[in-house]
Amino acid sequence: MTNISIARLNRFPVKGLSADPLNALTLTAGEGVPGDRLFGFARYNSGFDPERPEPLPKERFVVLVKEAALAGLNTSFDDATHMLRIEAGEAVHTFDMRNDEARVRAGVFLHEVLGLTDPEPPVFVSSAPHRFTDVSVVSPQMMNAISVVNHSSLRDFGARIGADVQAARFRANIEIDGLPPFSELGSVGQTLAFGDVRLRILSRTKRCAATEVNPETAERDLKVPYLLRKELGHMDMGVYVEVTAGGRLEVGQTGRIGE
Repeated sequence: MTNISIARLNRFPVKGLSADPLNALTLTAGEGVPGDRLFGFARYNSGFDPERPEPLPKERFVVLVKEAALAGLNTSFDDATHMLRIEAGEAVHTFDMRNDEARVRAGVFLHEVLGLTDPEPPVFVSSAPHRFTDVSVVSPQMMNAISVVNHSSLRDFGARIGADVQAARFRANIEIDGLPPFSELGSVGQTLAFGDVRLRILSRTKRCAATEVNPETAERDLKVPYLLRKELGHMDMGVYVEVTAGGRLEVGQTGRIGE
């Protein structure tokens, strides 16, 4: 049986903004990554109602698929204090997102620095336990799905197209290594096991134009969906999983895949 390892763990506190790398995390059955995508910047006329949250298409929010310049911002969000920190070039901006005025200023800042053409700035929104995951529109189960990408698949794809394909393009919660390239795509229904944790593979992840953006240069330099289809006959990279048994995951932890 193939041994696999956890190469990296990521949480994305605010939809569309930077990853929060983790050394470890604790998962609960039926739930997503704690603190992942619980906040977002809803665009003008998004239709999101915090009192009655419903899943909406990702384009209703400030996200990479529409705003490549987001990759040029280095951000962090503190769960305890709700302080949002945004580095844009040499400048550092901080916003206390518990404060109404600061939330407005953060939206205005993004509107200006990203050059958004919307008539009004985006609005910082949340309605926990609602998550702003890309597949939240599919079902409540998928709202709490966790994204996984396989490094060996990325290396294989990169070799095919003659380019370095960074894992960061795919904004996965769990990055693994050790599985044969693209074998995860044929493993829907099987389970990834790491210690006590069990992650059942729900579906393949179809990729969009957000993956064209280089996470280091913030430029659209690689037509990932087109190249996936050209080389492999599909636009899938990575899988979504659900937690069927909870526990602790750590970077470097080894596991296996099975029924």
